[in-house]
Amino acid sequence: MADAATVRCSRITPAREAELYAAVLDLLREVGYDALTMDAVAVRARASKSTLYRRWGSKPELVVKALRHQKPVSIGEIGTGSLRGDFHEMVMHADDCRMEQHTSLMRGLAMAVRGNADLLCALRELFEPETIGLDRMLRRAVERGEIRADNPTLEYVPQMLVGALVVRGLIDNQPPTQAFLTAYIDAVVLPALGA
Repeated sequence: MADAATVRCSRITPAREAELYAAVLDLLREVGYDALTMDAVAVRARASKSTLYRRWGSKPELVVKALRHQKPVSIGEIGTGSLRGDFHEMVMHADDCRMEQHTSLMRGLAMAVRGNADLLCALRELFEPETIGLDRMLRRAVERGEIRADNPTLEYVPQMLVGALVVRGLIDNQPPTQAFLTAYIDAVVLPALGA
């Protein structure tokens, strides 16, 4: 009987799996984790609920797999020769639409990750390549002498950037944009770093 279950599960092609994950992420952005249901995913993805449970077992497992399926933009290889140039290039890698999607996703998961270690881990994994790339950019700026190695702001740059994206909608009721993030970097992040 296990062979029959394996055959049924293997019928989902990688392309179909990507469609299902996209439906999950879209719903997360729209309604948040708590309001997300397997029924809603089934309707959105035009799939049966039994297929979802057979393949993923539970809502948390499906959401974690959907988050891990995303491929974040890599900023690790950016190297313009200046920290300001690197930051501006980093912003250009994430178009306005992608920034708004990431921000909506973070808002949709903000409360749920507090009580679900797997979700928190998946969300951190999603942003880890960007965090590592940002750290690499900052270390190069220190090596070039643009910022001091003992500047306490270095530790908080990821929070500053993510915070700016998330709070933009709350305070200004505006989506994050390349123009906003570029201006924020020039007015807040670079001066805080002493660059």
